[in-house]
Amino acid sequence: MRILLWHGYLLAGTGSNVYTRALAREWSNAGHDVVVVSQEREPEQYDLGRAQTVAVDLPGGLLPVFVMDRYTGLKPKFLQDFSDAEKRAYVEANAAALRELLPADIVFTNHVLMGGPVGKATGVPFRVKAHGSELEYSIRGRPELAAWGREALAAADATYVGSHHIREVLEDVVGHVERVYEVPPGVDVDEFTLQDHDDALADLIEEARNDPPNEGNERLPDNGNAERFADFLAGDQPTVVYFGKLIEQKGVQILLEAMRDVDARLVVVGFGPYRATLEAMAGETMAPPRTLFTGALEHRHLVHLLPLADATVVPSIFPEAFGMVAAEAAAAGSPPLVARHSGLAEVAAGLEEEYPERFRHLASFETGDAADLARKLKELLALSPADRDELRRAGRKAVVDRWSWASVAQRLLAPIAVK
Repeated sequence: MRILLWHGYLLAGTGSNVYTRALAREWSNAGHDVVVVSQEREPEQYDLGRAQTVAVDLPGGLLPVFVMDRYTGLKPKFLQDFSDAEKRAYVEANAAALRELLPADIVFTNHVLMGGPVGKATGVPFRVKAHGSELEYSIRGRPELAAWGREALAAADATYVGSHHIREVLEDVVGHVERVYEVPPGVDVDEFTLQDHDDALADLIEEARNDPPNEGNERLPDNGNAERFADFLAGDQPTVVYFGKLIEQKGVQILLEAMRDVDARLVVVGFGPYRATLEAMAGETMAPPRTLFTGALEHRHLVHLLPLADATVVPSIFPEAFGMVAAEAAAAGSPPLVARHSGLAEVAAGLEEEYPERFRHLASFETGDAADLARKLKELLALSPADRDELRRAGRKAVVDRWSWASVAQRLLAPIAVK
């Protein structure tokens, strides 16, 4: 099949970016003719399989965003602050890029807004993936945006949601939508694997040595990470990892508070406007040698960092469409400990189905409760080597059986009965 995959952003750094990249790789490697239409100007950095790429020139360089961030060469502006004229110009520029690439068997767009209107404006059948961020950050509480999204989705062949939670959020925020299908995001189980500690550390250091100079780009790893990893991760002290966006909604501050009472070192991976605040907080609450901020890391780093983690914490205090980071950690043998809400609770439930009964309470903690998180972390880190190995293998089995990218990519291409 010929597939046009539209994504309005870059191809790294956040969940929907990684999602798009993974679909491009899976579909193209399966033999499909895939074209990714996005804002990525350096696609050669990423494994997209055999997919081609096209970057759209935006009118005035204006990029509609849900969370404020920096984009080189673009002017990010909250979606809800776009004027009607700016919305029309953005939709038409992207739809025109897609129309030039027609015909296609499938047009697949990301985000209710702007993916829905862009898909509709192509004039051909299209499918939409709702990611949750647009629903919670921009559309909720704004009736005019909800109506626009509902109108666009009514024209779609299918709207995909990553979890039952997001199905409910979509209904609550946008209103009733027909032809909604639940397909969770996926994990590359051939990339995220169980790895020996010494090999993982050596590989992580080697990957960090290959990093380009940061030069002030927050989307790149910090300078000097190879040496910092070698020093910080030496020895057998318990290690806790967080990776994700550094914004207040992700709840990293809850993790820092919990770590006051946990005898372990902490690695914080990610970028975002909350980083300086978190670093100051870590300096106040934890001895400096016990916490390391790395900046942004790619999958090529994480596949080696996660096997070194005795636990990976997902402390988000805001609803999440799905707990992809938790699933990736489990696939790599780092038991995830997630805040029990929204899509994260669904990942926790999947893990619990595979965990031995005596460990099932260690998949999640009460949202926003640093004391409960600290208790669960202490128990998790105190497991015997045999118990830890049993938990690691059970977690990986849960991911392989439920959330591999190969099965997800196939489900998204399944025929849709359009009425």
